[in-house]
Amino acid sequence: MRIKKGQDAYGREVHDHYKRGTGYEVVEREDGYVDISTGPAAYFKEYKDWEPHVRKAIAYARGRVLDVGCGPGRHALYLQRMGHDVLGIDTSPLAVKVARARGVRRVRVMPVTKVSSRLGKFDTIVMFGNNFGLFESRKRARWLLARFRTVTREGARIIVTSCDPYRTDNQCHLAYQRSNRRRGRMSGQIRIRVRYQTYATPWFDYLLVSPDEMRELVDGTGWRVAKLFKSRGPVYSAVIERVD
Repeated sequence: MRIKKGQDAYGREVHDHYKRGTGYEVVEREDGYVDISTGPAAYFKEYKDWEPHVRKAIAYARGRVLDVGCGPGRHALYLQRMGHDVLGIDTSPLAVKVARARGVRRVRVMPVTKVSSRLGKFDTIVMFGNNFGLFESRKRARWLLARFRTVTREGARIIVTSCDPYRTDNQCHLAYQRSNRRRGRMSGQIRIRVRYQTYATPWFDYLLVSPDEMRELVDGTGWRVAKLFKSRGPVYSAVIERVD
């Protein structure tokens, strides 16, 4: 997905927060449900302010790291400080610009589907900020997991955060999950776009899974869920290890 200037809602909000401390984030779902997220300030949090499950998970990063959906670079910058060689990628040109301005040494505009052996080999792939969602669907998840094997070394890890869609009593969410199942989609496969001011991203699928669903998705792909780090809410982190 190539983001045009008028579509870079996410990039514009993080750019405005970086420059002026302002900004917000509206998430619109295909069924008309609209919500305000925690906002761009969350994308700039320092390590000490991260959730405990994220701090525990990132400790498993090693070697050369690919940061998928790096945004303005909160995780890439931390990993750089820890001595890792990090490449950050994001589809948002403005987010990449901000990450570079903040000190991320290697960052480029690139969708996860374009990750290839031309980038070299990695020991760790991180997908924080709920970016397990970038797998989008059951079919694409398995395709990407196979692709990740081609760009990683033996013993590699994928470290992710996700959100268990079943841990809700919101009737709008539950109705949407039922609609998904009727359409043959996973319950937590949501179609959304991000809005900010007059900007709106293209519609895209985003996948929320339970820990059991995550295990089922990676089964037989050459990866396995090795560790889970839970929180008090529905969001959790996981370490997925390559099986060699």
